Amino acid sequence: LANAGIVVNGSTILQLGDLTDPLVLLTLFGLILTSILIAKNIKGAFLLAMIVVSAIGMVGGIVQIPNAIVSAAPSIKPLFMQALSVPTNQIFSFDMVVVVFTFLFVDLFDTVGCLVGVASKGDMLDENGKLPKAKQALFADAIGTTVGALLGTSTVTAYVESASGIGEGGRTGLTSITTGLMFLLALFFAPIFTSIPTQATAPVLILVGVMMAGSLTKIDFNDFTNAIPAFLTFAMMPLAYSIADGIIFGIISFTVLKLATNKKNEVNFSLILLSILFILKFVFLK
Repeated sequence: LANAGIVVNGSTILQLGDLTDPLVLLTLFGLILTSILIAKNIKGAFLLAMIVVSAIGMVGGIVQIPNAIVSAAPSIKPLFMQALSVPTNQIFSFDMVVVVFTFLFVDLFDTVGCLVGVASKGDMLDENGKLPKAKQALFADAIGTTVGALLGTSTVTAYVESASGIGEGGRTGLTSITTGLMFLLALFFAPIFTSIPTQATAPVLILVGVMMAGSLTKIDFNDFTNAIPAFLTFAMMPLAYSIADGIIFGIISFTVLKLATNKKNEVNFSLILLSILFILKFVFLK
């Protein structure tokens, strides 16, 4: 919503954007079109809507037309292995420990939040609400993050946008392999893909959020020791602009409420320890 200009930073924390702005109108059109296509269960609704919105924007002159169709894949040489260029005296410093500790929390809980959210949308969780083979998923994510850093790419990790693939019916590893191959192919068509405007992708992400919100119906809102942590979790994610911070607020509030209401059997030692570490993180690392 903010990227599309529908919600902007005004005199209040948030306020309605300029609905006469052509770019905002294009986004709203894309949102309506995508919603209709999804409601009618049309396969490829997201992709079709993005193509239509991009085309309208280019024809209308409000979106830049790409000046080429194909291009050479960008070189990784300028950033390759730059992660290892940090001086040794800085690696073994307290500041580096703080940085690593912070990134550990952010990456771990961003990944866990994405994996559970996307798996829930795809009905991939077991009867206890746990993700099967979570260890392998986290291991793959960790390898991707490490290798990506060495290659100088943006963070290679689980992204919530994967829910759009789930929404189109993707369920197996073949979906991921196909997506990866398409990304490799897209390297040579960068001018086209980089010209796709935010106004075309924003409606898709908004509706991905709608899809994932369906999991809220499984929460027992009659039990405030469950309802309050759940609310803080999904409310703080957009407000703090961090999936990790949203999960942290949820874990801390869940632990405190369960202990305060004598429901100690629902809280284990690991959860208490995590809550203490999270509180220390907010106190000393912010």
